[in-house]
Amino acid sequence: MLKKRGSQDRRVGRFGQLIALQQQALNAEACVTVLQTQTRVVQAKSILNSNSSPDIPWSKTINPYQGCEHGCSYCYARPSHAYHNLSPGLDFETQLFAKSNAADLLRQEFMKAGYKPTTIAIGTNTDAYQPIERTYGITRQLLQLMLQFRHPVSVLTKSNLITRDIDLLSELAALQLVEVHFSVTSLNSSLAKKLEPRAALPAARLEAIRVLSQAGIPVKAMFAPLIPGLNDTEMADLMLAAKQAGAQSMGYILLRLPYEVQGIFTDWLAQHYPSEQSRILSMIRQSRGDMRNAQAFSSRMTGQGLAAQQLKHNFERCFTELGFKSMSPDDLTTSLFTKVSATSQLSLF
Repeated sequence: MLKKRGSQDRRVGRFGQLIALQQQALNAEACVTVLQTQTRVVQAKSILNSNSSPDIPWSKTINPYQGCEHGCSYCYARPSHAYHNLSPGLDFETQLFAKSNAADLLRQEFMKAGYKPTTIAIGTNTDAYQPIERTYGITRQLLQLMLQFRHPVSVLTKSNLITRDIDLLSELAALQLVEVHFSVTSLNSSLAKKLEPRAALPAARLEAIRVLSQAGIPVKAMFAPLIPGLNDTEMADLMLAAKQAGAQSMGYILLRLPYEVQGIFTDWLAQHYPSEQSRILSMIRQSRGDMRNAQAFSSRMTGQGLAAQQLKHNFERCFTELGFKSMSPDDLTTSLFTKVSATSQLSLF
């Protein structure tokens, strides 16, 4: 078994065969227990993504990295690696891409005539603070640019590495230009190590929320994903822990398993919870129906059916009882946006 990896194979994506290099690697890895991460530095052609989904509150998003070393078996972003003819399995968490020119491309967007600012979300597909951010610092460069241009930004992460950038985040917060969405999947360290093998442990995440909140940075904790039969019973305790750590708001996302993710997560259950696999999958179906149809608007984040309605009711009750407040990208200001010429190079620290 490969250690600290969410997937155990390089399964072929839905678009065809793996590239020759990856196919040849299968035999070489047969006796390997620790697989090293490889990162390719690339020059992206564009950096701003447009979103029209009513389920996501941002119309513009940025992903500094392609693939994610956290290795979460449930990650809905895994199928995106298939577009590169790479496996949504092991390749997604071991063959990464760093978009080194992200900040330059974003500056060009900001400088365009007629550009109108709207809150940009960083890290909606893969984590902007995954381990390779320590080396490449692309997310930090983007935040520096946001501060220079006085541009509103939302940051999504499950990594305590975000506290490294508290200097920039606190300045942005003072200008009402930033909000952080911080995922906490479980309070159980044993479960977290299996489910998210290279991500921060629960205690480190709660401490990060505490540090950010004490610095005046608004944090929305996210119970994500909520997995029926696996972590759903933690809802009340997890929401209380997030509140006590200083989170101002709270949200949740019900597990969805699009495309190749269903097979990867099912295999993960068979490896770690074989006796519980059937029960957990049955409970997921009760709130998701056909798990492959997890892309439909309106139900994509919260599911459908009586089981999903009960989960939503429980969440809303805890939300009210704990005194959480609503938080929206619309709360951030766009009125301070100022175009800034490229007079100085962005630095990592």
